[in-house]
Amino acid sequence: MKHRWSGCGTALVTPFTESGSIDEEAISRLAKRQIENGIHFLVPCGTTGESPTLSTAEKLRVVDLVVQEANGKIPVMAGAGGYDTKSVVALAQDMVRVGVDGILSVAPYYNKPSPEGIYQHFCTVAENLDCPVMVYNVPSRTGVNIAPDTLRRLASLPNIVGIKEASGNLGQISQICSDASDTFSVLSGDDEYALPMIAVGGLGVISVVSNETPSEMSALVNAALEGDFVTALAIHKRLLPLMKINFVESNPIPVKAALAEMGLLAARFRLPLVAPEESNRQRIAGVLHDLGFLDHGS
Repeated sequence: MKHRWSGCGTALVTPFTESGSIDEEAISRLAKRQIENGIHFLVPCGTTGESPTLSTAEKLRVVDLVVQEANGKIPVMAGAGGYDTKSVVALAQDMVRVGVDGILSVAPYYNKPSPEGIYQHFCTVAENLDCPVMVYNVPSRTGVNIAPDTLRRLASLPNIVGIKEASGNLGQISQICSDASDTFSVLSGDDEYALPMIAVGGLGVISVVSNETPSEMSALVNAALEGDFVTALAIHKRLLPLMKINFVESNPIPVKAALAEMGLLAARFRLPLVAPEESNRQRIAGVLHDLGFLDHGS
């Protein structure tokens, strides 16, 4: 990959033990599986990793385990976001000390800052970190949108290196990709948009579905980035049912249920998240069966 933050990164799930603590063995095992199957970088402690229910100590331990498993083979970009700028800076600094290669930071949620507030928040985060920072735009969860005008200002800061863009707005996505310099990475935050985003200039995806099938999702992205859209589209069409079923309930409930069906972890969650409805679990299992994923963890 020409750009450090390009290709297919996996938004890792966080497995839990029967007692409710983080499952350290499973975290390391899942990270190893990702690396062995061609993923380009790892993203622990994001939404898919149930970060809102992890303590600071747990987040740092999860990140430490992933960094140890990556061992320099691929980069690690850890999630550090929130609605209190000072706390976000402190957490991100701790993650840098643990050894991450970059920070993924979601737009402040709940308190719904203005565009100027969003800009100043990320300025403060970036100015207090000696590592690459990628901003994360997901208005459906945060209640605020990082508009192209705001992103252009942020992109001028030396260590803001890209955006995980999950607005679902193709017009906005196209504008962001058009505005991006050669050193600024635009990544899809939605598996279904990975292929069209690359087609208009994006550099990859931070993926949920790659938890289940890292080899195929990385192959899709590789093909698209190489201009082989015939191959990329074929993989996209094959994986589309899985991309969709992963959001039949709130992420990461379906993907953890899927990984449990595949024998890769136990389907355990922290409140307020709970196991999927039985009808949805059966639908998830049906999609996995149709794709041939219940015979092996591909």
